[in-house]
This record gives sequence, structure tokens and C-alpha cells, in this order.
Amino acid sequence: MKPHHATLAGLFLFAAALATPAPAATDPSFLLTGTTANFDSYFPSYLANGYFSTMTSVRGTEGNRAYMVAFMDYKPGDIARPAAIPGWSEIDYNPGGGWLNSTRIDSKIFADYAQTLDMHDGTLTTSYRFDYANKSTDIKVTTFVSQASNHLAATQLSITPQFDGPVQLTFPIRLWSEHAPRFPIASMTGDEMIAAVIASGQTLDNKPVPTPDRAAVWYPGYTRVLASDGDTKALTLWLDGRAEHGLTMAEAAAIGLPPGLAIESVKLEKGPYKLSLNLVAKVQKGRTYTFTKYIAASRQDWGGSAHDNVALARAARNKGFAALLAEHQAAWHELWKSDIVVDGDPAVQRAVHSDLYYLLSNSTVGTAWPMGACALTPGYAGHAFWDSDSWVFPALLLLHPERAKPIVMFRARTMQPARERAKQYGVKGTMYPWEADPETGVDNTPHFAYGVFREIHVNADIAIAQWQYYLATGDDAWLQQHGWPVIREIAQFWVSRVTYDKSTDRYEIHHVTSPDEAYDDVPNDSFTNAAARKSLQIAIKAAKLVGETPDPQWAAIAAKMTIPFDEKNQRHLDFDASVPHDKITWMGSSLAWLMYPNLDLPMSPQVRRNDFAFQLHELKVHGDDPNEMMMVMLAVGAAELGDDKGAGEWIQRNLVGFLKPPFNVRTETVANNAGYILATSAGFVQSFVYGLSGLRIEDDGLAEAYAPVLPPAWRSLTLKNVAFRGRHYDIRIDRGADGKPRLLREPR
Repeated sequence: MKPHHATLAGLFLFAAALATPAPAATDPSFLLTGTTANFDSYFPSYLANGYFSTMTSVRGTEGNRAYMVAFMDYKPGDIARPAAIPGWSEIDYNPGGGWLNSTRIDSKIFADYAQTLDMHDGTLTTSYRFDYANKSTDIKVTTFVSQASNHLAATQLSITPQFDGPVQLTFPIRLWSEHAPRFPIASMTGDEMIAAVIASGQTLDNKPVPTPDRAAVWYPGYTRVLASDGDTKALTLWLDGRAEHGLTMAEAAAIGLPPGLAIESVKLEKGPYKLSLNLVAKVQKGRTYTFTKYIAASRQDWGGSAHDNVALARAARNKGFAALLAEHQAAWHELWKSDIVVDGDPAVQRAVHSDLYYLLSNSTVGTAWPMGACALTPGYAGHAFWDSDSWVFPALLLLHPERAKPIVMFRARTMQPARERAKQYGVKGTMYPWEADPETGVDNTPHFAYGVFREIHVNADIAIAQWQYYLATGDDAWLQQHGWPVIREIAQFWVSRVTYDKSTDRYEIHHVTSPDEAYDDVPNDSFTNAAARKSLQIAIKAAKLVGETPDPQWAAIAAKMTIPFDEKNQRHLDFDASVPHDKITWMGSSLAWLMYPNLDLPMSPQVRRNDFAFQLHELKVHGDDPNEMMMVMLAVGAAELGDDKGAGEWIQRNLVGFLKPPFNVRTETVANNAGYILATSAGFVQSFVYGLSGLRIEDDGLAEAYAPVLPPAWRSLTLKNVAFRGRHYDIRIDRGADGKPRLLREPR
């Protein structure tokens, strides 16, 4: 051994040298596997723990963009958007004829290829034989972002060369350049935005999978590296950075090498786009060599400096990959104690597990951060919409209340910017924005979408979520300190926002954007008015619970709030009859959302049938490339009508086209590849938790508001480890002796 390498000998003692023990067989519904058939249609997934992430890629070794919760770029002129943190998951390998990550993707070069996302363990494992330039190497890569230690991640590369001789390996941290072009989205109109995209040589047209067809708008923000360095003896890398005009962050890596490796050299590479440790070593034919890259990451107000991260990464290396992985897997297994189990349809079960996986991968505990519409990706600029409160929150609430809580806490934390926004628009209380910055809560709706500033139903959605959290937990102290202030000031907003029509003796809400957003300036949108009424009714109840006197106007407005109705056809209208309902939209209509579990507008069974029939008719007549947020809710509507067969058919419909291969990433529509729409994963979960079960969170408990339904081919559906007011249940739907679905609650 050369003198320089003698200093590395001690590192071998704690390097991750042993292969991970073979785990017990995993339920196949938790496994999603890509093969060579997916090379041309590979839609990247991500690994995440709610705090930071990495995207996936075909080889398993590439430099992938990564993101951190509420870590935003605030470049002047642009909207706030997630800043891509330096890419940490890359390891590259050169057996002598070319670098692995630069070699074209081809089934002959990447033979016997398989990449498996194990959702039960939260790992991505890739294996293949790398055949290139007359040299062959068996490759296995395993990567995870720790669910047990939120600042940690690791990726491990095992190589088994089928030759003797020198090889090169590099362990980089990728320092991304700023995205170009960047547009002044804070001020651009829609037409200007489209013109700018075209001028940049791009389009916003739908594109074949796997091309992301909205990347021209939802590009990542920039993290500027302020300082970086590495140590060839300690085998560590570190950096300090700052999001453009934003918060600071830090990242570090510690490399674990296999024992007995004949090292030729270790060099540090520092450049404007890469910080890396580069290694040359000699290998022997048929022997397996395992290299591990341990990562620690943090951001301002969550963790420490690069110095602290180096210590974390080195401690992780001391513990070893197998021990870290075991802790990570145990944490995931604990999460999966709350589950949705479908007996009778493996494809549906796999889809439910993938949707739960994405929800769990992006949720935190003990924080006050929301969930971006597109999770830890740059989609929709990472902003918090009603998706967070009305879609993700209810999906988590009964299965993982501790992971639902940060969503309602975010709204309590960001009341002040909502108050300031209310003053800006001349109303009282709090006026939460349609798109809130997940760190500050400040309005960051793009100017080209400015019309949706009228989509004020988000304020009612927030109040309803606050009340649902209280009802599900029974936490009086939380209601007094956090929930009640939010509910109270939203009620004040509605009092100042409604209009009284003396001629009809009713309250109306004018100039709003419907959830079917093509109708962006209408009076008396039914969903908005119904949600506003419910939030006022909630405020009255909450006031009494905390010992406050409700404003008399809350009851007066709620009692006389108009909700447009067609007496002749005995159904609701989308909005005031004075507005023609004739546009081609993603939704066709928004009547199905009156049946949405959190709102669940009271109506007769006949009106419910008529509303649902109209929704389906309008999807055919006025719908184009339907939005998945609508489609996932149709199973709920069918279930409320007691239609077992129809509910099952809508669930099946949501497996087709929206789930992109190979990892079931849901996209906004079948044709539009704006990916990672977390709201639709949550909506699909709600179809089971509230739709098929008929359960509703009500004042007097977890009520069976509708008879349970079970698709004909299914034997049972079980909601495992449901939490409600301090108790835990398994809720099972099966068929009784009469063949009809029944709901059973089994205390745990």
C-alpha cells in the first residue's frame, strides 16, 4: 500500500462493506418495477422523507435534482419557487471504456435491467449488467432518504467486474446552474407567458411521456453555493449555500469504501458545477466492491451548518449502511401499520399503496409546513393551494393525524400575511391567497393566473379543515390556541365579503372564480357559497366551545346564503343562472364537489342523483382531457348514491392514463404531463376512506353517513389503524350473510 493510502486504512474499519441482508418477502402490492420496456417512457419518481428528496433516474446512479421543504428562491420579478438543492445521489463508474452515467440507455448495454421502488421499505434498488467497450460489470444500486433520521440519506453502489484492472469512480455533489430562461412570471400576462415560452424555443403543448410538458413554467429555483470543500483523507465533502434571495442551506457527504480495495489515487475536484471526490483503484474479476455515499442536509431553521452536516454524515458512516437502512425500514413499517387493504383487486391495491407512499413521503411531523401541490418537486412552484387543506389533509387525517396536523398549523402560522392581504382587498379578517408561499404564507399566485385571486373558496376550505382536525382529535387546547383564531378571522372575512340582496332577502357572493376555473368571474358559485356557509356554521360552534360569543351576523348570513338551484330539474346549478354554463373545461362542471366529503352539502337522494347525472353529462359534453382532481372524486359521488358497481368502475377508471410508468406518478390529466399532482393521490385515497366507507367526521363522532359500498368483485376493504379521538380501530367493509356490504369497527 502506498503511503498516502495508509491514511485511509482506518476508514475501512467503519466503511459499509457488507451487503445488506436479504429482507423478508415483501407484499407485491408494495413493489413497482421498471424494466427495459420503460426506457422510452420512464417518468421519474422521487425518494423523500417530507424534508428533502431526490428524483429518480434510469441508471440509479445519475446526478438528479433534489429539493427541500419550503426552501424557496425569491428572485425579483419571478414568483417564489423551490430552489433545487445540490444533487447528492450521484455515483459514477468507469471500467475503462466510458463513464456509466454518460453511456446511452440501451437494453444491450444495460442487460438484465430492473429498477424497483419498494414502497414498504422506502427504497429504490436498481440492478443490471453494464456491458460496454468489451468490459462487463454487474451493478446494484440502493438509495433511500431516511424516514428515521430526517437529515440523512444514503446511496450504495455495488460493482462486480468481470475483468481485472483499473477502474475509476467519482462521488460528486452536483452544483446546478440557474435555470434559463427565467421569466418575470410575477408580472407577465397569460399571453405574454405563452409568447415568451415560444420565443425560448419551447411550447406548452401536451407531449408524450416521459417529457414534462410544463417545465417551461414550473422550472426549479437556484441555490447559490457560498463555500465548499472536501477532504481526501477523511473522504468527505461539504458546502454551504443560499437559495436566490432566500434561506441558507448546507449539505455534506461522507464516502464509505470497501475493505481491501487497492487504491491508486483519491483527488478532490472543485469546479463551478461539481464538487467531487474522484478515485482510481484496481479491481479483481468476480469480486464485489461496495461503495456508499452518506448524505446529511439541512436548511435555515431546520438543522445546522455544513460543519454540523459533516459530523452527521461521518456518524452515519460509522454506524454503517445496513444499520441506517434497518432504522429507515423500521420507520416505514411503522407508518404502514395504518393502511388501506383491498381484498379482490391487486391493481387497485397497488395504486392505493403508491398514492399512500407519495403522501407519506411528503409529509412531516411536528412542523407547520403545508404540502406543495406537486410535492417536493418544482411543479406549480411548490405553492400551497387548497390542495393542502381539502385534498391532502383529509386523506391523512384518520390514518396519520400527526402528519395532517402541520397542514392546519401552517394556516395558523401564516395568519398575519393573510390579514395584510385582506386589508389590501378591502375586507376584514384573514384572506388567504390562492397560492401561498410554503415558507412565508405570502401570496405568490402568478400574474398570468391572476383571475384566480377570486377563487376565494380556499378560505372556507381552510376553516373546514381546522374544524375537521378538532373533531377528529378532540384537542380542546389546540382549538383554543390555534384553530379558533383561524376559524374566527375567516368568518370575519365572509361577513365583509358577502352582499345582502334586500329584494330576495338573501346573501350572495359576487365576483368569484369557480373551482371549474374557466368560469373566473361569476356570482354565487355554488361550491363557494356552500363552503362559506359551512365555515360560518363552524365558527358559531367553535366560539361556544372556547367560551366566546359568536357574531350574530354569522348565523344570519349562514341561514340566508343562496345556493343556486334549478327547481324544474331538481338539481343544483354551478353558479347563478344568469351565467351561461357553456364552456369547454377540464371539469365539465363542479357539481360533484358539492358531494366532496369535507363539504358534503346536505341534499335529498333525488337531488344528489340529479347533480351526479348532470356532472357526468357535462364531462361528456363540455369536458376535455378531464382533470384528475375531478375524476378521483366521482367514486365518492357514486358511493354516496349506493352504487357499488359505479364506484368500482370509477376507481378502475383512475388507474388508466393518469398513472405514469413505472412508478404510478399521477399526472394532472391523461395527456398533460404536469406530474406529481399530490392532490389526486389524496383524492384517490379519500375514495376509500370516506367514499366506499360512507364515513364522515361529524360533531358527534365518526359517523356512518352513507351505507358502505363494495365493488362487486371485491371481498373486503379494510382501513387499518384508523385514529379518532384517541382511539384506534380497524374499519372493515365486507358482505354479510345477505350479501350486502356491511361496516365493522374493530378496536385495536
